[in-house]
Amino acid sequence: MLQGARMEPSSRPEGAAQVPSAALRADGGSRIEDPTAGSALHGRGGYGNVVPGGALELDPLETVYLTEMERLKVHGPDGVSVGFRDLLAQAHVRDSAFEIRYLVYRDLRQRGYVVLRGAPPLEFSLLPRGGTPSKTPSKWWVESRSERVPFCLPELTEHLAQVRGARRTLLVGIIDEESDLTYYRVREVLPHGESPPPNPLSKVDGVLLGDRVSIFDAAQAQALDKSEHFGSKIGERLELSLLEALYLEREGRLTLQSSKGTGMLLPKDFESKASQTEPDLLARLPVYQHLRAQGLVPKTGFKYGAHFRAYEHDPASSHARYLVHVVPANWSAPWPEVARAIRLAQGVRKQLLLASLPPGDSAPRYLHLERMRP
Repeated sequence: MLQGARMEPSSRPEGAAQVPSAALRADGGSRIEDPTAGSALHGRGGYGNVVPGGALELDPLETVYLTEMERLKVHGPDGVSVGFRDLLAQAHVRDSAFEIRYLVYRDLRQRGYVVLRGAPPLEFSLLPRGGTPSKTPSKWWVESRSERVPFCLPELTEHLAQVRGARRTLLVGIIDEESDLTYYRVREVLPHGESPPPNPLSKVDGVLLGDRVSIFDAAQAQALDKSEHFGSKIGERLELSLLEALYLEREGRLTLQSSKGTGMLLPKDFESKASQTEPDLLARLPVYQHLRAQGLVPKTGFKYGAHFRAYEHDPASSHARYLVHVVPANWSAPWPEVARAIRLAQGVRKQLLLASLPPGDSAPRYLHLERMRP
């Protein structure tokens, strides 16, 4: 969890002589000519950039924030004072998304962080506790979003790569319609477990019964259930999902018969029937195969609104660590839908992973999203 420094006060009731004066620039930023006043703001809170001659240049976010906190007085070219309300309104005219960025900036500053402008398209970088702009590298990069802007997986993946390349952690601040903030940490992870690998020599016979496959041989059912954690025991038989059956069939371990007693069911015919029943079956299969290869035991995540729940150990004696949902590489969704999934996963003490298989990649990529409080 992020560790904040001392909370900034919400206002600074100093006398007029103690509040620095700044000239408004055309871009909505401002300039403090007094080197002493500028140096104090820069040194205490990391505000602005000191330019040759000692003046301090403040960007629009800093200018609006310091004015709201009564720590800065701004005047226009005619010398007339420009207040917080006008500065905020003018900034919004120049940039319709300014208010979203400002709410995130303001919140982080109120929590005591030194907030610097980040490398586009990432808006802010946060310094660790006690850090200073000239000496301390940032640990977190932050981007701000309105809840009305869709969650876009390709965009987020691109930003994540940029952050990871700079050895930073990505934090996304979402503003809802009531101007409340929710933060999400975003990371790419490689899930793994400690379950033994499937036994390639163990072969079973199954019968396709509608949308599932039954193993009637008691010994085969026992081996698949106890040793490899496939399927669900129903009395003495074992029922496999279509996905489990397709996995075993592709591994050369399952021989299928039709329920009509017409003999063997060819792999291509089974795949066709299974895909008709579950249209996304072939999209989920590579993720299922990869989770198994990583020593995890994937089971259906239906109860949690996800494709899989994945266990690191025996499902009979442990809880699933992950909820894995398979999405296309170009997936987009409303942020409230994503927020609901994250909240549910954390509510049952699991990690939500969005799994996708980008074109040209040999293995799925897993995006972990976690709600947190800075």
